[in-house]
Parts: sequence; C-alpha cells; structure tokens
Amino acid sequence: MSATAILRVAGLSKSWGRLRAVSRVGFELAAGEMLAMIGPNGAGKTTCFNMLNGQIAPDAGRIEFAGHSLAGRAPREIWRLGVGRTFQIAATFASMTLRENVQTALLSRERSLWQFVSLAARRHLAEADALLAQVGLLDQAERPAALLAYGDLKRLELALALAGRPRLLLMDEPTAGMAAKERDALMRRVTDLARESGIAVLFTEHDMDVVFGYADRVLVMHEGELIATGRPAEVRADARVREVYLGSGTDA
Repeated sequence: MSATAILRVAGLSKSWGRLRAVSRVGFELAAGEMLAMIGPNGAGKTTCFNMLNGQIAPDAGRIEFAGHSLAGRAPREIWRLGVGRTFQIAATFASMTLRENVQTALLSRERSLWQFVSLAARRHLAEADALLAQVGLLDQAERPAALLAYGDLKRLELALALAGRPRLLLMDEPTAGMAAKERDALMRRVTDLARESGIAVLFTEHDMDVVFGYADRVLVMHEGELIATGRPAEVRADARVREVYLGSGTDA
C-alpha cells in the first residue's frame, strides 16, 4: 500500500440475500487526488459509497481512513473523523439564508446545535462567509436557499460539506442536473480545493466529459466488481470498459 494514501479500501463486499451488490472491491486514494468511480446503473457505486459513509455496514472488508477503521461506524462519527459527503439531490435548509445554512453546519461540527437560536446570529460569521466565498456564493449570503438556482444550490451543499473540515470528500454525482457551464465551474472549484487544501475527493459521475476532464484516476465498476482502474486515458482505452460501459451507446 502507498505510504501517501489517506483512504485504503480492501476486500469490500456487500450482498442483499442472493444479490451481490459489491464484491471484494479495493483501492487507495491520496490526499489532493481526484478519483472518479464510474459504471453502469446497478454497478454497485452507491452501495460502495454508503459503506464508506457508514450508512450501511459491509459484510466483509476493510476501510481505513487516516489511521482509523471506518467499517461499522455511524455516519456522524465518520463525519467527525473528517469525511464529508454531498448527494445527488442537494440537501439544504430552504427557509434559511445561505449564511445561516453554513452557520448551522459549523455549529453542528462543534456540537452546539442545541444553542442554535441564540448563537447562530453571531457565531461563525467570518468562517461562514469564507466558506461561501470559496464556492463563489458570498454575494448571495443573505438570500434564502429556496431562491437559489440549482447550480448554486449544489455549490451551497459543497460549502456545507466543507464546513466539517473534511480530509476526504465523497461526492455522489455532483453535477447531476446542471448545465455544461455550471458543471465545469463546480468541478474546477472542487479540483482547486483538492489541490490547495489537500482534500482527497472520490466522486461518482455519469457525465464522461466531467470524469475524463477532472479525474486524476478512474475506477470502473460492473456488477459489483472493480473491473479497471487507471489514468483516464488508460481507462478510456480499456477493451472491457468499452464493452460494458463506454461503448454501450449510453452515458447513463
């Protein structure tokens, strides 16, 4: 195993009755690296993500993050260890302003949510605004989240994930539903954050322009198994990958 890897996954497996969702998956991820996980629908990507995030427990295998074993831990415990996540459908507090959304995430990080009413108006203002600036939303800090365009909503969700000061960021289809310019803008920001802050990023994505444009390496899953891994050009040229996914005539 690489001495620089912050995430090490080995032999990860999960079945639902006779359905083998994930079988003996293993990979590593280094700080500052952008790693894409792709494959057809039903390939096991979401199940793999949910095991890394603690939403479901693996049947077998190891998940080691920064010296900690994650297998079997609760999502909140994993989050407090430094693992952030964004979802395909953005989850925010619609009635709150953008600044209040980020303040809420910051208060949660320090376990002060019970004091939200009295603290939110005056706590973490500078840090909340700094996070909004990182994702290009500072000029909308006082707008309710409900009024955001979808691309901006995804950027707000990224700011909420960054509020936990993650060393590993899991992004589930980060550009789903976004226009081409919005996709590129978001992924450029994520790539810059990864490089500048040393955040390891693992993301699933169906848009191959995003995958091959921004990933340092690509993992390909099919029927629960990892069938290829390598640099984007290597994966694009892989005969089996083209057979089961890239050459299937669909990008879904």
